Amino acid sequence: MGNLLVTGGAGFVGSALVRQLIGETDWTVVNVDSLTYAGSLESLEGLRNHSRHVFERVDVRDFGELKRLFRDYRPDSVLHLAAETHVDRSIADPAPFIETNVVGTANLLGAALAYWNMLDSRAQSRFRLLHVSTDEVYGDLGADDPPFSETTPCAPNSPYAASKAAADHLVRAWHRTYGLPVLITRCCNNYGPWQVPEKLIPLMVANAVSGSSLPVYGTGANVREWVHVDDHCRALRRVLEAGRPGRIYNVGGQAELTNLAIVEAICAILDRQLPRAKGSYAEFVQFVADRPGHDRRYAVDDARIRDELGWQHLEQFDVALEETVQWYLAHPQWLEPAARLKVASYAGER
Repeated sequence: MGNLLVTGGAGFVGSALVRQLIGETDWTVVNVDSLTYAGSLESLEGLRNHSRHVFERVDVRDFGELKRLFRDYRPDSVLHLAAETHVDRSIADPAPFIETNVVGTANLLGAALAYWNMLDSRAQSRFRLLHVSTDEVYGDLGADDPPFSETTPCAPNSPYAASKAAADHLVRAWHRTYGLPVLITRCCNNYGPWQVPEKLIPLMVANAVSGSSLPVYGTGANVREWVHVDDHCRALRRVLEAGRPGRIYNVGGQAELTNLAIVEAICAILDRQLPRAKGSYAEFVQFVADRPGHDRRYAVDDARIRDELGWQHLEQFDVALEETVQWYLAHPQWLEPAARLKVASYAGER
């Protein structure tokens, strides 16, 4: 095994991926992250001095630094996870999403292509660049629509989703025009430990235990599909290992639930694990004005990754959600930033 370059490796999904790669493979991981509000070295506990983990505080918007990373570490492959990801933030200020998700991806592609062109034919044939995208690029579904497939046209509805769709198109173009061996994954909503406390599940836990309201957009009827972050990371590793260059792979968890059902499930878990003196945490649910352009439903058909690559999700949602809530209860310091986010006006979902 050689070197893997992972961008966004101090974020929620990125750190889970880095922990897996260090714990379960022989790869050396060059972890590239700019440590914005969404990145934290806390999520890399025990790895900061590991011999196969190298951390570089670099922003993907810095083309010169990206070229240096390729020159210094000569990675065998790249997993690109660095991105701005929160829809509410993209609605409030789209600029950082365009700068990081679009310009940053273009920078990475440019640096990767220059590096790839310098490799010998054997190294070129092994090299892969895996771009991690989202099911939100497809738009949304009606209640009775079939799930998104990899051939569903992109129809993004938020600045975040549009920026990720733009990045996807750039990645595809670098493959078709220059021959760069790329892969794209589009995953549904993730859950698990170490998620930024403004996202739905940790936000609801943080608000509930502090006695604050649990804000739910509209009627809470919007549907999302969920997969555990560890299953997602196993999918990324499998696509990197055996995926066909130029192809897109959807990653799902076969757990479709309304936002309200998720919040109610969290409340039920908290009622068991940390019961209130009187009443249920569900009493804190508060319906708030809906998000502009709020997508109704996401669901993906992940038959391609299952049939072609043999991947399947391992975590069962009910069990893993309970374990996730328990993790947040055991790590109250991780939830403290939620108090500074002033989140009463939105519902924390992706």
